[in-house]
Amino acid sequence: MTGNDDSAEFRATDLVIGYPGLDDPVIDGETIEVPPGEITALIGPNGSGKSTLLGGLANQIPPDDGTVLVDGREVASMESKELARHLGLLAQQNTSPDGISVENLVERGRYPHQGFFGSSTPEDEQAVDDAIELAGIEHLRERALDSLSGGQRQLVWIAMVLAQDTDVLLLDEPTTFLDLHHQLDVMTIVESLRDDSEMTVVVVLHDVEQAARYADNVVALRDGRVHAHGSPADVVTADLLADVFGVDAAVLDTEYGRKIVPLDPLDSRESEEAGE
Repeated sequence: MTGNDDSAEFRATDLVIGYPGLDDPVIDGETIEVPPGEITALIGPNGSGKSTLLGGLANQIPPDDGTVLVDGREVASMESKELARHLGLLAQQNTSPDGISVENLVERGRYPHQGFFGSSTPEDEQAVDDAIELAGIEHLRERALDSLSGGQRQLVWIAMVLAQDTDVLLLDEPTTFLDLHHQLDVMTIVESLRDDSEMTVVVVLHDVEQAARYADNVVALRDGRVHAHGSPADVVTADLLADVFGVDAAVLDTEYGRKIVPLDPLDSRESEEAGE
Protein backbone atom coordinates (compact mmCIF):
# COMPACT_ATOMS: atom_id res chain seq x y z
CA MET A 1 0.00 0.00 0.00
CA THR A 2 1.21 3.45 -0.80
CA GLY A 3 -0.06 5.08 2.38
CA ASN A 4 -1.18 8.68 2.75
CA ASP A 5 0.78 11.80 3.58
CA ASP A 6 -2.07 12.92 5.80
CA SER A 7 -4.60 10.64 7.45
CA ALA A 8 -8.15 11.26 6.33
CA GLU A 9 -10.58 13.25 8.45
CA PHE A 10 -13.89 11.41 8.62
CA ARG A 11 -16.98 12.40 10.57
CA ALA A 12 -20.76 12.18 10.59
CA THR A 13 -22.99 14.91 12.02
CA ASP A 14 -26.64 14.59 13.11
CA LEU A 15 -27.03 11.41 11.08
CA VAL A 16 -30.55 10.04 10.60
CA ILE A 17 -30.89 6.69 8.79
CA GLY A 18 -34.06 4.69 8.28
CA TYR A 19 -35.63 2.08 6.04
CA PRO A 20 -38.85 2.19 4.00
CA GLY A 21 -41.79 0.85 5.96
CA LEU A 22 -40.36 1.68 9.39
CA ASP A 23 -42.02 4.40 11.42
CA ASP A 24 -38.86 5.34 13.29
CA PRO A 25 -35.29 5.70 12.02
CA VAL A 26 -32.71 3.11 13.01
CA ILE A 27 -30.10 5.82 13.61
CA ASP A 28 -31.58 9.06 14.90
CA GLY A 29 -29.45 12.19 15.02
CA GLU A 30 -26.07 10.67 15.94
CA THR A 31 -22.75 12.46 15.56
CA ILE A 32 -19.49 10.52 15.29
CA GLU A 33 -15.96 11.85 14.93
CA VAL A 34 -13.57 9.20 13.61
CA PRO A 35 -9.97 10.00 14.61
CA PRO A 36 -7.73 9.97 11.52
CA GLY A 37 -5.13 7.24 11.16
CA GLU A 38 -6.71 5.10 13.87
CA ILE A 39 -8.96 2.04 14.20
CA THR A 40 -12.49 2.73 15.42
CA ALA A 41 -14.63 -0.29 16.30
CA LEU A 42 -18.43 -0.28 16.34
CA ILE A 43 -19.85 -2.74 18.87
CA GLY A 44 -23.33 -3.56 20.13
CA PRO A 45 -25.88 -6.37 20.25
CA ASN A 46 -27.76 -7.64 17.22
CA GLY A 47 -30.14 -4.98 15.93
CA SER A 48 -28.30 -2.10 17.59
CA GLY A 49 -27.66 -0.33 14.27
CA LYS A 50 -23.96 -1.06 13.72
CA SER A 51 -24.22 -2.16 10.09
CA THR A 52 -26.84 0.49 9.34
CA LEU A 53 -24.52 3.18 10.66
CA LEU A 54 -21.63 1.81 8.61
CA GLY A 55 -23.82 1.74 5.50
CA GLY A 56 -24.78 5.36 6.12
CA LEU A 57 -21.16 6.39 6.51
CA ALA A 58 -20.42 4.82 3.12
CA ASN A 59 -23.59 6.28 1.53
CA GLN A 60 -24.70 2.74 0.70
CA ILE A 61 -27.77 3.54 2.78
CA PRO A 62 -28.31 7.23 1.99
CA PRO A 63 -29.06 9.10 5.23
CA ASP A 64 -32.42 10.84 5.57
CA ASP A 65 -30.69 13.74 7.29
CA GLY A 66 -27.27 14.82 8.46
CA THR A 67 -23.91 14.91 6.73
CA VAL A 68 -20.91 12.62 6.31
CA LEU A 69 -17.62 14.34 5.48
CA VAL A 70 -14.33 12.81 4.32
CA ASP A 71 -11.42 15.23 4.05
CA GLY A 72 -13.90 18.09 4.35
CA ARG A 73 -16.06 16.97 1.43
CA GLU A 74 -19.60 15.71 1.71
CA VAL A 75 -19.82 12.03 0.80
CA ALA A 76 -23.33 12.41 -0.66
CA SER A 77 -22.05 14.97 -3.18
CA MET A 78 -19.48 12.64 -4.74
CA GLU A 79 -20.18 10.47 -7.75
CA SER A 80 -19.59 6.77 -7.11
CA LYS A 81 -16.16 6.47 -8.73
CA GLU A 82 -14.81 9.50 -6.92
CA LEU A 83 -16.19 8.28 -3.60
CA ALA A 84 -14.56 4.88 -4.16
CA ARG A 85 -11.18 6.60 -4.48
CA HIS A 86 -11.60 8.03 -0.98
CA LEU A 87 -13.54 5.34 0.84
CA GLY A 88 -13.47 1.54 0.62
CA LEU A 89 -16.28 -0.65 1.98
CA LEU A 90 -16.26 -4.39 2.59
CA ALA A 91 -19.83 -5.51 3.24
CA GLN A 92 -20.94 -8.66 5.06
CA GLN A 93 -22.19 -10.32 1.88
CA ASN A 94 -20.27 -10.14 -1.40
CA THR A 95 -20.91 -11.75 -4.78
CA SER A 96 -18.59 -12.47 -7.68
CA PRO A 97 -18.81 -14.02 -11.17
CA ASP A 98 -18.53 -17.81 -11.22
CA GLY A 99 -15.00 -19.03 -11.81
CA ILE A 100 -13.27 -15.66 -11.36
CA SER A 101 -9.65 -15.95 -10.27
CA VAL A 102 -8.25 -14.39 -7.13
CA GLU A 103 -6.05 -12.02 -9.14
CA ASN A 104 -8.91 -10.90 -11.38
CA LEU A 105 -11.13 -10.15 -8.40
CA VAL A 106 -8.44 -8.10 -6.70
CA GLU A 107 -7.91 -6.21 -9.98
CA ARG A 108 -11.53 -5.07 -9.77
CA GLY A 109 -10.52 -2.94 -6.81
CA ARG A 110 -8.68 -0.68 -9.24
CA TYR A 111 -11.84 0.26 -11.14
CA PRO A 112 -12.21 3.70 -9.45
CA HIS A 113 -8.74 4.69 -10.67
CA GLN A 114 -9.15 3.59 -14.29
CA GLY A 115 -10.31 5.57 -17.28
CA PHE A 116 -13.17 4.99 -19.68
CA PHE A 117 -11.60 1.95 -21.35
CA GLY A 118 -10.55 0.38 -18.05
CA SER A 119 -7.00 -0.45 -19.13
CA SER A 120 -4.51 -1.26 -16.37
CA THR A 121 -1.47 0.90 -15.73
CA PRO A 122 1.80 -0.03 -14.00
CA GLU A 123 0.41 1.77 -10.94
CA ASP A 124 -2.67 -0.48 -11.01
CA GLU A 125 -0.53 -3.60 -11.29
CA GLN A 126 1.64 -2.49 -8.37
CA ALA A 127 -1.42 -1.76 -6.22
CA VAL A 128 -2.78 -5.25 -6.94
CA ASP A 129 0.57 -6.85 -6.11
CA ASP A 130 0.80 -4.85 -2.87
CA ALA A 131 -2.75 -5.78 -1.83
CA ILE A 132 -2.19 -9.47 -2.53
CA GLU A 133 1.06 -9.42 -0.56
CA LEU A 134 -0.46 -7.58 2.40
CA ALA A 135 -3.39 -10.00 2.54
CA GLY A 136 -0.96 -12.94 2.44
CA ILE A 137 -2.65 -14.63 -0.52
CA GLU A 138 0.16 -14.76 -3.09
CA HIS A 139 -0.05 -18.57 -3.09
CA LEU A 140 -3.75 -18.32 -4.05
CA ARG A 141 -3.27 -15.81 -6.85
CA GLU A 142 -4.19 -18.12 -9.75
CA ARG A 143 -6.87 -20.08 -7.89
CA ALA A 144 -10.58 -19.71 -8.61
CA LEU A 145 -12.32 -17.81 -5.84
CA ASP A 146 -15.08 -20.40 -5.52
CA SER A 147 -12.49 -23.13 -4.83
CA LEU A 148 -11.32 -21.46 -1.62
CA SER A 149 -12.40 -21.84 1.99
CA GLY A 150 -14.51 -19.15 3.64
CA GLY A 151 -11.52 -17.71 5.48
CA GLN A 152 -9.42 -17.60 2.32
CA ARG A 153 -12.22 -15.91 0.38
CA GLN A 154 -12.52 -13.24 3.04
CA LEU A 155 -8.81 -12.45 2.69
CA VAL A 156 -9.28 -12.13 -1.08
CA TRP A 157 -12.18 -9.70 -0.64
CA ILE A 158 -10.05 -7.69 1.77
CA ALA A 159 -7.26 -7.61 -0.83
CA MET A 160 -9.73 -6.30 -3.39
CA VAL A 161 -10.79 -3.39 -1.21
CA LEU A 162 -7.14 -2.73 -0.30
CA ALA A 163 -6.34 -2.43 -4.01
CA GLN A 164 -8.64 0.62 -4.08
CA ASP A 165 -5.90 2.37 -2.08
CA THR A 166 -8.34 4.60 -0.22
CA ASP A 167 -7.96 7.05 2.66
CA VAL A 168 -10.71 5.39 4.71
CA LEU A 169 -11.62 1.72 5.02
CA LEU A 170 -14.98 0.47 6.36
CA LEU A 171 -15.30 -3.21 7.29
CA ASP A 172 -18.61 -4.82 8.26
CA GLU A 173 -18.01 -7.81 10.56
CA PRO A 174 -14.91 -9.03 8.69
CA THR A 175 -14.15 -11.76 11.25
CA THR A 176 -17.65 -13.19 11.73
CA PHE A 177 -17.93 -16.92 10.86
CA LEU A 178 -14.14 -17.24 10.41
CA ASP A 179 -11.99 -19.70 12.33
CA LEU A 180 -9.55 -18.31 14.88
CA HIS A 181 -6.56 -18.41 12.52
CA HIS A 182 -8.30 -16.36 9.83
CA GLN A 183 -9.74 -13.95 12.41
CA LEU A 184 -6.19 -13.20 13.52
CA ASP A 185 -5.10 -12.86 9.88
CA VAL A 186 -7.79 -10.25 9.26
CA MET A 187 -7.13 -8.22 12.40
CA THR A 188 -3.37 -8.30 11.81
CA ILE A 189 -3.99 -6.79 8.36
CA VAL A 190 -6.16 -4.08 9.93
CA GLU A 191 -3.39 -3.31 12.43
CA SER A 192 -0.79 -3.02 9.68
CA LEU A 193 -3.00 -0.60 7.72
CA ARG A 194 -3.04 1.70 10.72
CA ASP A 195 0.60 1.28 11.70
CA ASP A 196 2.23 1.25 8.25
CA SER A 197 -0.15 3.31 6.09
CA GLU A 198 -1.88 5.51 8.70
CA MET A 199 -5.20 4.48 7.21
CA THR A 200 -8.42 5.46 8.96
CA VAL A 201 -10.37 2.26 9.65
CA VAL A 202 -13.93 1.80 10.92
CA VAL A 203 -14.80 -1.82 11.66
CA VAL A 204 -17.97 -3.49 12.95
CA LEU A 205 -17.06 -6.27 15.37
CA HIS A 206 -19.21 -8.78 17.23
CA ASP A 207 -16.27 -9.86 19.37
CA VAL A 208 -15.91 -7.23 22.09
CA GLU A 209 -12.52 -8.61 23.13
CA GLN A 210 -11.24 -8.07 19.59
CA ALA A 211 -12.48 -4.49 19.74
CA ALA A 212 -10.72 -3.93 23.06
CA ARG A 213 -7.48 -5.46 21.78
CA TYR A 214 -7.16 -3.93 18.33
CA ALA A 215 -9.13 -0.67 18.30
CA ASP A 216 -7.91 2.73 19.36
CA ASN A 217 -11.50 3.90 19.81
CA VAL A 218 -14.73 2.03 20.53
CA VAL A 219 -18.28 3.19 19.76
CA ALA A 220 -20.93 1.18 21.60
CA LEU A 221 -24.45 1.31 20.16
CA ARG A 222 -27.73 0.34 21.75
CA ASP A 223 -31.09 0.69 20.00
CA GLY A 224 -29.59 2.92 17.32
CA ARG A 225 -28.04 5.35 19.79
CA VAL A 226 -24.41 5.89 20.70
CA HIS A 227 -24.25 4.72 24.30
CA ALA A 228 -20.51 5.26 24.78
CA HIS A 229 -17.56 6.46 22.69
CA GLY A 230 -13.95 6.50 23.78
CA SER A 231 -10.88 4.39 24.38
CA PRO A 232 -11.30 0.63 24.97
CA ALA A 233 -10.31 1.14 28.60
CA ASP A 234 -13.11 3.67 29.08
CA VAL A 235 -15.80 1.91 27.05
CA VAL A 236 -15.31 -1.84 27.55
CA THR A 237 -16.37 -2.12 31.18
CA ALA A 238 -18.58 -4.41 33.24
CA ASP A 239 -21.19 -1.66 33.49
CA LEU A 240 -21.33 -1.23 29.71
CA LEU A 241 -21.62 -4.98 29.11
CA ALA A 242 -24.56 -5.07 31.51
CA ASP A 243 -26.29 -2.03 30.07
CA VAL A 244 -25.66 -2.56 26.35
CA PHE A 245 -25.36 -6.34 26.00
CA GLY A 246 -27.49 -7.42 28.97
CA VAL A 247 -24.84 -9.66 30.51
CA ASP A 248 -23.18 -9.84 33.88
CA ALA A 249 -19.47 -10.15 33.11
CA ALA A 250 -16.06 -9.77 34.67
CA VAL A 251 -13.62 -7.54 32.80
CA LEU A 252 -9.97 -8.32 33.50
CA ASP A 253 -6.82 -6.52 32.37
CA THR A 254 -4.13 -9.04 31.44
CA GLU A 255 -0.73 -8.88 29.73
CA TYR A 256 -2.54 -9.97 26.55
CA GLY A 257 -5.16 -7.23 26.71
CA ARG A 258 -8.62 -6.88 28.19
CA LYS A 259 -10.31 -10.21 28.91
CA ILE A 260 -14.09 -10.57 29.21
CA VAL A 261 -15.61 -13.43 31.19
CA PRO A 262 -19.41 -13.61 30.67
CA LEU A 263 -21.12 -14.87 33.81
CA ASP A 264 -24.90 -14.64 33.46
CA PRO A 265 -27.51 -13.08 31.17
CA LEU A 266 -29.49 -10.24 32.70
CA ASP A 267 -33.16 -9.66 32.08
CA SER A 268 -34.13 -6.30 30.59
CA ARG A 269 -35.01 -4.78 33.95
CA GLU A 270 -31.68 -5.76 35.50
CA SER A 271 -29.67 -4.41 32.56
CA GLU A 272 -31.55 -1.09 32.69
CA GLU A 273 -30.86 -0.81 36.42
CA ALA A 274 -27.17 -1.60 35.83
CA GLY A 275 -26.94 1.34 33.46
CA GLU A 276 -28.45 3.86 35.86
